[in-house]
Amino acid sequence: MSVDGETHRKRIGFLSFGHWQPVPGSQTRTAADALLQTVELAVAAEELGIDGAYVRVHHFARQLASPFPLLSAIGARTTRIEIGTGVIDMRYENPLYMAEEAAAADLISGGRLQLGVSRGSPETALRGYESFGYVPGEGRTDADMARGHTEIFRAAIAGAGVARADPRRTGTDAPLAVQPLSPGLPDRIWWGSGTRATARWTAEQGMNLMSSTLLSEDTGVPFDELQAEQIEVYRRAWREAGWEREPRVSVSRSVIPITTDLDRAYFGDRDDERHDQVGMLEGVRARFGKSYTGEPDVIAEELSKDAAVLAADTVLLTVPNQLGVAYNAHLLESIARHVAPAFGWSPAG
Repeated sequence: MSVDGETHRKRIGFLSFGHWQPVPGSQTRTAADALLQTVELAVAAEELGIDGAYVRVHHFARQLASPFPLLSAIGARTTRIEIGTGVIDMRYENPLYMAEEAAAADLISGGRLQLGVSRGSPETALRGYESFGYVPGEGRTDADMARGHTEIFRAAIAGAGVARADPRRTGTDAPLAVQPLSPGLPDRIWWGSGTRATARWTAEQGMNLMSSTLLSEDTGVPFDELQAEQIEVYRRAWREAGWEREPRVSVSRSVIPITTDLDRAYFGDRDDERHDQVGMLEGVRARFGKSYTGEPDVIAEELSKDAAVLAADTVLLTVPNQLGVAYNAHLLESIARHVAPAFGWSPAG
């Protein structure tokens, strides 16, 4: 089976939240730093053989917020690496304008866009999407609105007619599609899912699965096992839906190999993060996955037994972006060299 012309192999990519703060120790002090350093890290990651450069999207915060100019810049500076989001909060999006921007970014990159979308996670603003002009209709929730925006967006990038032509200018009132369109993009849309139920819905819609960094349900089993169960629910629903192509599935992990004194100074005392965490999120009991920090051979062994990492075809590695490009490139190189082969990854080609 193939995905985007390649065998369905294990891939790794980095995921940056794009934090920027003018505080002591930060190498990313301004929004310009966050944007330009993300481009430079993507270039460095491609040189290391890493498969993907992904960014998180948040609004009203000192983080990356408008992904398409950034993804286009990465696409123009690289030739092979996938570029994507994890995830865009669809409550905030004009789906038709987003369809134009996504197609343009995909064309600039030569068809490398892997676009993660979802209802999104809690934001610093109270109902911030209302400030963007979007209010759920009568009897609808913000999650319903996000799904509705996604439906319109997906139809638009697939070439559906979404506006009537003006007969005075065109001689017809036939429906018009947004332009440009990018062939293949509709198969590269991922839904960020935090439950088994939404994973099933994702499969029924024909989208790839981006399993969340936290699951908004807790059955008492370890995070990786719960996430692997979610993936199995998704793949079973995909088969039942009868889709012809093979779907893709990603999971995210925090992986910090300790190989230098600088690594140890930054991350050597993180024992409290080496276990799953359970807490309340928006009134729901949620389970957060642990971090993998320590000697490379130890965390390689642990990840080789992580049920969800083994089940997914793509592992997104969260990076501490405020430590700068050089440090994060070192971190990715350490993972690629000492850790990722243990769970089935090897460089492309």
